[in-house]
Amino acid sequence: MACLKLGSRADVFRKQGQDWYCTTGLPSDITVVVGEPSFHLHKFPLLSKSGLLERLIREKIEKGEDSCVIDLSDIPGGAKAFELAARFCYGVKFELTSSNVVHLRCAAEYLEMTEDIAEGNLIAQTENFLTQTVFKSWKDSIKALHTCDGVIDLAEKLQVVKRCIDSVATKSCTDPDVFGWPVMQYGGPTQSPGGSFLWNGISTGARPRNCSSDWWYDDVSCLSLPLYKKVISAMEYRGINQDIIVGSLNHYAKRRLPGLNRRKSISDVSSCLSATTLTAMPSEEEQKYLLEEIDRLLPFQRGVTSCKLLFGLLRTAIILKASSSCVSNLERRIGLQLDKATLEDLLITNMSESDETLYDVDCVHRILGHFLAMDQETGGASPGLGDDGQLLASPSLMPVTMVAKLIDGYLAEVAPDANLKLPKFKSLAAAIPDYARPIDDGLYRAVDIYLKAHPHLPESEKEELCRVMDCQKLSLEACTHAAQNERLPLRVIVQVLFFEQLQLRSSIAECLMISENLEGGSRQLGLPISGEQHRGVGWPLGARENQALREGMDGMKQQVAELEKECSTMREEIARLGRSRSVGKSRLFFLGFGGAKPQICSTKDAAPTTATTASEDDKLAVVKADSSPRLNLSRQRRTSL
Repeated sequence: MACLKLGSRADVFRKQGQDWYCTTGLPSDITVVVGEPSFHLHKFPLLSKSGLLERLIREKIEKGEDSCVIDLSDIPGGAKAFELAARFCYGVKFELTSSNVVHLRCAAEYLEMTEDIAEGNLIAQTENFLTQTVFKSWKDSIKALHTCDGVIDLAEKLQVVKRCIDSVATKSCTDPDVFGWPVMQYGGPTQSPGGSFLWNGISTGARPRNCSSDWWYDDVSCLSLPLYKKVISAMEYRGINQDIIVGSLNHYAKRRLPGLNRRKSISDVSSCLSATTLTAMPSEEEQKYLLEEIDRLLPFQRGVTSCKLLFGLLRTAIILKASSSCVSNLERRIGLQLDKATLEDLLITNMSESDETLYDVDCVHRILGHFLAMDQETGGASPGLGDDGQLLASPSLMPVTMVAKLIDGYLAEVAPDANLKLPKFKSLAAAIPDYARPIDDGLYRAVDIYLKAHPHLPESEKEELCRVMDCQKLSLEACTHAAQNERLPLRVIVQVLFFEQLQLRSSIAECLMISENLEGGSRQLGLPISGEQHRGVGWPLGARENQALREGMDGMKQQVAELEKECSTMREEIARLGRSRSVGKSRLFFLGFGGAKPQICSTKDAAPTTATTASEDDKLAVVKADSSPRLNLSRQRRTSL
């Protein structure tokens, strides 16, 4: 830390209790009271440097008062600043540093220690030190700015605050790699052109550390909020990157808001607490005010602020009961980038006294609403599809699809809560648009967990809950589980079985179509060759392949016939199961199929497929391998039912 030594005389000031005495051998003839301390001094050294004290002493003499007592309790900087000013008046040695120069500059202005009173007076000395030393150093500028809090009004009037902020903002916007680290301490004439430091003209071989753009975060975080806001505004005016600004705000918030550190590692928390203990822990009102100000400083732009910081601020705002506008702004900021959040981020503890749920589902619902509104504005109504119906991007990479998967995971996490009401659960599940879920396996899992945690739901409410699912979008594994799930209503089980059979028939038809295309392509690629060439080396291999194809298709025909029989048997068992539950035949009719007959897999419908397969004698054997797993699954379902 830079310093300037002033004065030449030995120290003649002595302190006894709260009082200061000047031991020059002469009795004091003036007493200056600065709060509780009193300074017993001499008139001549004071009035020769201070215009204010000269005027006050003259007034005392003109009034004929025997004792000369002057009250300067309102002097900027208090008793410490007046002590240094008195030392300057007496010519006693003391050091002018970046820690006391601001208070001393304000005290000199208050005491009117100008050049008109004496040459080289205290105002000129402090101004020269600020300009030539403090403002050229990063560390000294920070320390000087930090001391402006106690004399903020006069310091701003004297432009000290502005000049400190300009110095800090300019240096923070400068690339530290150009000058080494820190910006000023190791960037001066003591550094050689190669980067090593010089001691008495000899290179030490030491090189400065490589510094990132966040090198100034910790120094600036020691400033009070009003000064910090001024520094951030000055940096933004100079065009510093928004990511760097947000990083500084994040660092500052973690230093000042203890609630943000509750999910950090032990080492990180201990470092933050050690830094926080240097100053008094802010009260709840101070933390609330700080949180609302940080919310105003954060840029309202997608992707600039991390989700973890926003969720941490939101949790802290809810705990501190910040203003509704602050909470709403944070929810809107999170909604703009909800696709970058994690399941852990969404688990916000419910602090409401009226709602007994463990997690704040309403808050997540509002955040989801902000995201969907943003997605709608940016053209998310028909995501991933072009004018010709072609998929423009993979659905798994779309933000709305990622959010749908995140919400399904959140629903599964909150579903075991016994206090979570059905309308709230269903409302959040139904808020996701249909196009956002390529498959409904995650939603089915959440519904199943909710039904397991709420076993006493009536049948009508179970059916109402299951309507949020689309049975056509369940995978084969999910269909297999749902067909055996006793918690699901019978109507849903029938729907699952129906669509599962449709998927099975569709898969078989696709396999047959592929085999036809492959066979047709191989025939088109055949070239006219001579008889000798036809009976060459490749002819026996082609004959064996054709024989294998015929055997595979024969096995396929037999499996399809068995599958049709099993479908018919399954249909009868489902009807018998419905009658045993006293539901009636109407239970086998389900909504959404326009009065179709309740045939799960009719043999009449399968007849064309069988006829088609009978005419094909050389289909690919791969169809046999593809249909076998489905046959085994069908047998397993029949056994379980």
